[in-house]
Amino acid sequence: MDFLDIHTHKAATQPGVISIQSLSLTSDIFLAMPKSKPISVGLHPWYATMERLDLQMKYLDVLARQTNVKLIGECGLDKIKGESVENQVHILAQQIMLAEKINKPLILHCVKCFSELMAVKDRLKVKVPMIIHGFNKNEALGKQLLAKGFLLSFGQAALKKDSGAAKLIQNTDRFFLETDDAAISIQEIYQAAAILKKCTVDELKARIFADWNKLKQ
Repeated sequence: MDFLDIHTHKAATQPGVISIQSLSLTSDIFLAMPKSKPISVGLHPWYATMERLDLQMKYLDVLARQTNVKLIGECGLDKIKGESVENQVHILAQQIMLAEKINKPLILHCVKCFSELMAVKDRLKVKVPMIIHGFNKNEALGKQLLAKGFLLSFGQAALKKDSGAAKLIQNTDRFFLETDDAAISIQEIYQAAAILKKCTVDELKARIFADWNKLKQ
């Protein structure tokens, strides 16, 4: 069974790894989108603007329907970079509504905006799965997000034994793993997570793929 890397910015493919490459939509890459490789596509909060939102949402509405687009995003909220949080909430809401319309999960970027993200989920009564990528905060926040119905994806933070990510992996049965833009391999992240779960890497791969298949139903 292959490894699933649910979120990566690396373009290269590896034997034995299903990698979902994350692409941030801008109008000038519209025609260059891959047609067969599994990808996610969305408006990243660092780059999305209200000025271009209408045009980019038109493109996204077309691209998101490609069969190789597995997730909408990464999209989300970031207090450090990008437009005002109010504008980012509006941009995110547009992508959530599209994801609901075409029934595809969302992959989310969130920096210092977790309360706002939970409020958006509640307000819009989002039904499609919402996966927060690269979660590396404390265990209490992770549990709060899980209780709200979010799913979490962990990257290299899984290698830090005392991290919130490591504690959540130990105490959570449903999660995903990713490389994002780190130099570390997905195999190393799975190995670390398997040790935390006290299971084999193959058992962990089977569990994650089972959860992945449930998301697509």
